[in-house]
Amino acid sequence: MRYIKYMAFTLAAIMTSCDADEFLNPLPDTVIVEDTFFQTDTDVETGIFGIYDALQGVNPNTESNDTNFNRGVQYEHLLTEHRSDNTRNQTLEGSKADFHRYLIQPTNTESEDYYASMYSAIFRANNMLGFIDIADENNQARYTAEAKFLRAYAYFNLVRLYGDVPLVTEVVLSSDNEATFTRVSEELIYAQIVEDLQEAVDVLDNSSKSRASRAAAQALLAKVYMTQPSRNYSGAQQLCESIINSGEFSLQDNFSDVFYSELNSEIIFAIQYDFGNPNESQSFSAEFTSTVRAGSDDGQNIVENNLIADFQAFGGSRSEVSFITFPTRSEVVKFLPEGSDISIFPPTYGDNARNAGNDYIALRYADVLLMHVEAAIGAGTSTSNASILSSFQQIRDRAFPETAPNIISSVSKTELLLERRLEFAFENQRFFDLVRFGVADEVLSAYAADNDYSFTSTDLLLPIPSREINLSRGLLTQNPGY
Repeated sequence: MRYIKYMAFTLAAIMTSCDADEFLNPLPDTVIVEDTFFQTDTDVETGIFGIYDALQGVNPNTESNDTNFNRGVQYEHLLTEHRSDNTRNQTLEGSKADFHRYLIQPTNTESEDYYASMYSAIFRANNMLGFIDIADENNQARYTAEAKFLRAYAYFNLVRLYGDVPLVTEVVLSSDNEATFTRVSEELIYAQIVEDLQEAVDVLDNSSKSRASRAAAQALLAKVYMTQPSRNYSGAQQLCESIINSGEFSLQDNFSDVFYSELNSEIIFAIQYDFGNPNESQSFSAEFTSTVRAGSDDGQNIVENNLIADFQAFGGSRSEVSFITFPTRSEVVKFLPEGSDISIFPPTYGDNARNAGNDYIALRYADVLLMHVEAAIGAGTSTSNASILSSFQQIRDRAFPETAPNIISSVSKTELLLERRLEFAFENQRFFDLVRFGVADEVLSAYAADNDYSFTSTDLLLPIPSREINLSRGLLTQNPGY
């Protein structure tokens, strides 16, 4: 976030001064003492900013050592989009190419980094919750809710990708292996996520799109309710309707503006980056290029032909804004680096593509509208409820403006899943959608067979990183199949 890393720099340096291997508790054994750092409300807010900083991550183009610098969400497309039927890596070389072929090993660098990044955010949140009483009284509840929202956000990503994981909600000494490395059930993880998000809903307002807000907590909680082992579709529907009825968010008329007009009316929560600033930029935009290599690798998120076929049949105006087909291959264009020109061939990607400033959009209003439909369908197969169909129609009308209003009499779960695929292509949603809709095994098995990949149902969870199992002295157990 543009203003966050500057304010959090001192805190981040302190919080990472311990042994790099002890990322699960990124604090010195003696912890930061409030007398030496946290003395004012500003200090506490700076500490809160440090949690966002962990999610933002460090641009690999700036600091190339993955052992010392976590990438936050900048590697997330590898763990999600590449493990769906949407995209793949351009080459078969290196650990980044293992995701789309379902060959991820417990030693995989990018998976290890993502795991570390989420726990860095969690433990920074836990640490800050211990210093809230130093803040101004009027800000204490907000800072608490903000830290808990971010902790829930990180845990939601971890539990969906790795299954049972350690649940730590307070600062622990690095020597306390049992508290730090004991895996607990998904049910307990989800219970903590729900508790944290409910508090955020009750306390926060909607004054920011780049920080935790009530709507962000409501939208995330709705998705949690529809993902957790015991589904709560009615609760999810109520949360979506609360956001819709607030009137504070709306779809952008032009689909392209969602991605190139920052913090617009559709954005609910975004992790921000700043173009050209090595300390505030991201590299994934450059890595999505491949016709002309603008990133350090040969190309990631290469668009699969089956997705292109769906776009051609059902994408409407979203297609040309989502990807482009050059004579040699198709590329993602939702996150083009500043200065890009794709109207020519070969395309150009500006003078500083590896320091891109495109935001990572975590939650947007279109997701709420389609979750509204999903929650209404619930455990069923379709809905014909007029008020629910209105949410779906808004998405369809934007995609097909020339035939709007596009009257819809019913929406099936299959149609909804397809709509989500096209609306959120390359936004790291597809893999989670397949799992949540209960069709991941079927869809990915067929996709893997068509491409001669080796997929089994155990590939729906990533391996627990070997480094963490080693640090735990065997206390942290491995997922089946690895």
